[in-house]
Amino acid sequence: MSLGALTSHYDVIVIGGGITGAGIAREAAAAGLKTLLIEQRDYAWGTSSRSSKMVHGGLRYLAGGHFRLTRNAVRERQRLLDQAPGLVDRMRYVMPHYHRGFPGPWLFGKVLWLYDRFAGEHYRQRINPVEMLQWLPGLKTDGLKAASGFSDAVTDDARLVLRVLDEARTLGAETHNYVRATHVEKPENAPWSVTIEGQHPERTVKQTLSASLVVNATGAWADRLWRESHGKEHIRPLRGSHIVVPFHRLPVSVSLTLSHPEDKRPVFIFPWLGCTVIGTTDLDHTDNLDDEPRISDEELRYLFKAVDTAFPAAAVDHSDVISTWAGIRPVVTKRSRRAPSDESREHVIWDEGGLISVAGGKLTTFRRIARDVLIIGSPRLSHMILQEDDTPIFPHVPPVRRPSEVGHLTWRRLQGQYGLRIHEVLKAGPLEGIPGSPYLWAELRWSARNESIVHLDDLLLRRSRLGLILPEGARSLLPELRRRLARELVWTDERWQQEIDRYLALWREAYYLPQGDQAS
Repeated sequence: MSLGALTSHYDVIVIGGGITGAGIAREAAAAGLKTLLIEQRDYAWGTSSRSSKMVHGGLRYLAGGHFRLTRNAVRERQRLLDQAPGLVDRMRYVMPHYHRGFPGPWLFGKVLWLYDRFAGEHYRQRINPVEMLQWLPGLKTDGLKAASGFSDAVTDDARLVLRVLDEARTLGAETHNYVRATHVEKPENAPWSVTIEGQHPERTVKQTLSASLVVNATGAWADRLWRESHGKEHIRPLRGSHIVVPFHRLPVSVSLTLSHPEDKRPVFIFPWLGCTVIGTTDLDHTDNLDDEPRISDEELRYLFKAVDTAFPAAAVDHSDVISTWAGIRPVVTKRSRRAPSDESREHVIWDEGGLISVAGGKLTTFRRIARDVLIIGSPRLSHMILQEDDTPIFPHVPPVRRPSEVGHLTWRRLQGQYGLRIHEVLKAGPLEGIPGSPYLWAELRWSARNESIVHLDDLLLRRSRLGLILPEGARSLLPELRRRLARELVWTDERWQQEIDRYLALWREAYYLPQGDQAS
């Protein structure tokens, strides 16, 4: 749908196309509200494509006394595991306990007991060293006393956003990427006014719309739309960075949880899309929010130190890095001197007469955040019929016969990521694997036709993760990509070259090593 086809008035206009905005748009559309979502960049461009990929209850938040957050998160985690297998999957986590290390097995066992109580299931276990080394070969054994195991979940966060957005559209919502809100105001005795500007390479379009309720779900950018002071509360952008290395360099089959030797923060080393991910950091992000966040030299050193501590013989270094990513957590704070990792991850909602701003929160609890927003906005939404709390997020997908060309693991992922669209994906063809990755060419072809691709990085960094898991950002794949998707993307030769140049420069600047390390 073009911007010219938009109607003049909506019940709800959601600004922000990350997981929070997507969840709000889906709940609003399901409640019978005329809903529009706009995103100034690409869907999931910000935090929601750059998280640690974990759908978890927040074990460390439980240890910090955030009981409500943990209780809500473990319930939402189970909901997603039940409704979206293949998109959200269970993962085993292991924490080794070393002599004089913290936490010890007894204390950690007590925390896991309480975690299981919130989840309503028994996941915790003691693991013997022989079993642990089968999952984590090369793990440091000097001083090892015991190991604890527990369960959480992992996802592709960007694909989760895209599936929620697809469900929102199925329920009647309209969504547009590369459209920003340039002005929001409340005229006297009139609905809210939102001026939007669409920015595509071929055109720029401006429109002014009205809405009964405007939701500011822009995450780290939320301060820009607040109209009033909120006392001492403000957004504190915190950066979390990750390294991706080949699986054969760190062949872990579970998520290793360890306390970093420098600050005792939890760091994870886990398998993802055939590679191994190391993360995350947690520090103040002082760069311009409009620039792509990137890992720093200090963060790189910090994460290598974690690997060296856990796997002393692995000798992982700069030459092993396939890619990196950095995301910004929009944490709401009142005290700027607090350590980043001590800040609460609870979401906060402000209502300024129909302009509702929401920030904070976790990927896992997006549905609950969305419902809280609509409940607060309900006085301005007289005909809203909010769905029952136990209504599924995603519709049931009837069984589909697996094509013989598609392996079992790939089939599970396809069903989870595309849901009812899986028939369309299969028809797009061909069901041929992309070398060195878990993806099929059919996925990229279907995505290029149907998922609002404006730039090449939309396809390679968010619709798929080829730019994160293949060497040099999948550079060697680009000629074949251009040949196979020429009909779908309908770009001129000049535009293709511009997109390739733009993408490779972006990847090297923000998804690889810091500039100084690239030159060394």
